[in-house]
Amino acid sequence: MSDPRPIGVFDSGVGGLTVAAALKRRLPRERLLYLGDTARLPYGTKSAATVRRYTQVNLEFLEQRGVKAVVVACNTASALALDGLDCRAAALPVWGVIAPGAVRAAAATRNGRVGVIATESTISSDAYGIALRRIAPGLGIWSQPCPLLVPLIEEGWLDDPVTAEVARRYLDPLLTHDIDTLVLGCTHYPLLAPLISRIAGERVALVDSADAASDQVATELAHRGLLAAAADPSAGGDHYCVTDASRRFERIAGDFLGREITLELVDIGNSAAGSGSGVPERS
Repeated sequence: MSDPRPIGVFDSGVGGLTVAAALKRRLPRERLLYLGDTARLPYGTKSAATVRRYTQVNLEFLEQRGVKAVVVACNTASALALDGLDCRAAALPVWGVIAPGAVRAAAATRNGRVGVIATESTISSDAYGIALRRIAPGLGIWSQPCPLLVPLIEEGWLDDPVTAEVARRYLDPLLTHDIDTLVLGCTHYPLLAPLISRIAGERVALVDSADAASDQVATELAHRGLLAAAADPSAGGDHYCVTDASRRFERIAGDFLGREITLELVDIGNSAAGSGSGVPERS
């Protein structure tokens, strides 16, 4: 069995492109349909009810575009909305990034002391803590919200003294607890992995939930018989949609993926009003 339909991936903005990149490395034959809800970012400072509403609309848009599965690449949406999603197509698999990241962190730690850095909403939800304690109840878990890291990353300040100082201030409280594993609980953060590793030291293993999620998706698609048999040139390549396009997004996306991409500007406002329709227009 095989399935040539694309895998849907969505995030509030560009951060989920790290998940898209991990999926392409793991599953090079698959096509991706990416949705960045850039008109309503950031999700990390929104209420749980708002994040759940936005996430449902995004899922409906991707369903309408004919995807075979959806990866919720946003940690905040994975934390606050995943359990309450209404999949109109009952067979549509939907996966988040938190559970696979927690599994990998629990396996990586040697001393049972794990740190988590993420957005304020993800930390407030304790989603990683709940997932980690479910896997290994005896773990010590320390969490730190890092609200300034995403804007610094999106400015392109990946190896800047200002970013290094901000990251150090966030990490120091975690390092005092002798953690040996650190979960990068936001899809932007892997771009800072070299800087974070320098601050945390070699003895702290960094867990990238994007890579962990790509492994889970590969396993689940194979189990369900949904893997693409081969790349199909006639079907087109990966496709990237945004709800608010800008040159800035294109620049950041190029940094994330290492290449230029073409964006489609889509209006999912009708879905937000309850009709469930998305009206695409080219940008």
